[in-house]
Parts: sequence; structure tokens; C-alpha cells
Amino acid sequence: MDILQAFVNSVPSSIEQGLIYGVLALGIYITYSILDFPDLSVDGTFPLGGVVSTAMLLRGINPVICLLGAMLAGALAGLATGLINVKLKVRDLFSGVIVMTGLYSINLRIADGNSLLTIPRNAVTLFRNNSLANSLPEGTSSLIVSLVIALFIKLLLDAFFSTRFGLLLRATGDNEQVVTSLARDKGNVKIWGLVIANSLVALSGGILCQQQRLFEASMGTGTLVLGLASVIIGTTLFRSAKRDYSTLAVLIGAIIYKLCYTLAIVLGLKPGDMKLVTALLFLGILGIESLKKGGNKKHA
Repeated sequence: MDILQAFVNSVPSSIEQGLIYGVLALGIYITYSILDFPDLSVDGTFPLGGVVSTAMLLRGINPVICLLGAMLAGALAGLATGLINVKLKVRDLFSGVIVMTGLYSINLRIADGNSLLTIPRNAVTLFRNNSLANSLPEGTSSLIVSLVIALFIKLLLDAFFSTRFGLLLRATGDNEQVVTSLARDKGNVKIWGLVIANSLVALSGGILCQQQRLFEASMGTGTLVLGLASVIIGTTLFRSAKRDYSTLAVLIGAIIYKLCYTLAIVLGLKPGDMKLVTALLFLGILGIESLKKGGNKKHA
């Protein structure tokens, strides 16, 4: 009973974290599901957004401007990955590794060599010490802010996917010949897709640092796996849903992932065990998906 109560008490914070990481998952959804691009650079882009947002915030800059700065930094990282892959003809996997490796040093440089930066409690962030957050119920203000941000990004992304360029982006992963037949350079479309995806990943890192009032240089470790798990959970559970609802499915997948993570902690697993839990959860989802595909082929 104590375990159940502890889990129930942790649900609001888990949903809040899931919504923040959901923005990250939306970025990975673009690279993984749409572009079919294994972008390992996100492990560096996520803390890049965090350190840029934190560094700007510590200089007294408006928290919204800080997040825009984080998105711009992420966009530049995505641009670098895209140019290395498309223009220099480096394989997608290696392109991401090169950028991820370089970003570790860049992140430390932005943080003045510090692997840890803390934001004072009296600093103005999206979640605290501003008129909007102060007007919300004290216990749920952070959750409400996270929900508004996640839904805003989701709706913005849905609107983008309905545009001509958004449709071209989808076609790049599904059928590159369609893009070429429309007299478009598929490489340039891929680059723009990586720019958008990494800007969202960096935005998520910036939001998380403002919410936690903390930046860690190692916060990007396992980001890709976390995002992929969220995407696959959402798209697998809501496979029959219309494609227009795919972004919502990804957000729900991120929330489910964080709830599973919280349940594992409540059950007594140590923080050091969570990478194993994530790997097993990831393997289970992929295994079930593979078995379903195999079953469908047999029936066909």
C-alpha cells in the first residue's frame, strides 16, 4: 500500500517530466520516424540547449528569450550534422557522432569549464518568480506550464506538417523520389529536417534546466534512447490512430515512459539500475512490435 501511495504521489511530477521530455521526443520523431536518420548528435544537442538557456538566464535575460537562444543553438548543431552528412557525404551515424563529440567541449566552453551550473531560487524562470507562474495554483503551476508548452509545440508542429514544406519533409523519409520529382533537392530538405529536430531537442534541454534550476554536462547521456523509447511506445500503442495524431501519441509515449521510470524507482530499484530498465523496456517494445509484424505476415 505504501508503494502504491508513493507512486500516486509521484504521478504529477512524472507527467510534468514526461511533457518536458515529450518536446525532445517530438524532435527525435522527426529524425527517426520521418527522416529515418539515426541522429546521435541529440546526446550533445540536449545539454547544449540546457547550457545556453542556463548561461543566458544567469545573465538576467528573459527566460523566453533564453529558450529561443537554446533553439537557435540546437538548430546550428542540426545544421552541422546535416551539412556533414549531405555535403561531405559522411554516413548518417558518423555525422551524429562527430557533432555529439564536438558539442561536449562546446558545452563546457559555454559553461566556463564548469560541469555543473545552478540557477538561484530567486531567478526568474518560466516556472517560478514570474506573474503567470505566481497566479497558478502553487502545487500544480509547473505541471500546467509544462502542459501549455508541450501542447503549443505539438500544435505548431502539426501546423508545419500540413504545409507544403512539411509534406515534402515527410516525403523525404517515405519516398525520396517524390521529392526529386517535385524539383526539390532531397539533401536540403533533410538538412532542414535535422535543423528543426535539433532545435526541438535543445528547447527541451533548455526547459528542463529552467524547471530543475540546474545544468549538468552529462545530462545528455542516453537522450537518444529515452527519446526513441518515447516515440516507439507512443506510435506502437496508437498505431491505428490517424497520422495527424502522431505528435500526440509521441507526447503520451514520453509520459508513459516517465511513469514506468518512476514505478521502477518506487519499487526499490536504484538510480544506477535505470539504464538497464530503459534498455529492457526498449527491447520489450521492439520485440513486441517485431512479433506483431511477423504474425501479420503469416496471416497475409
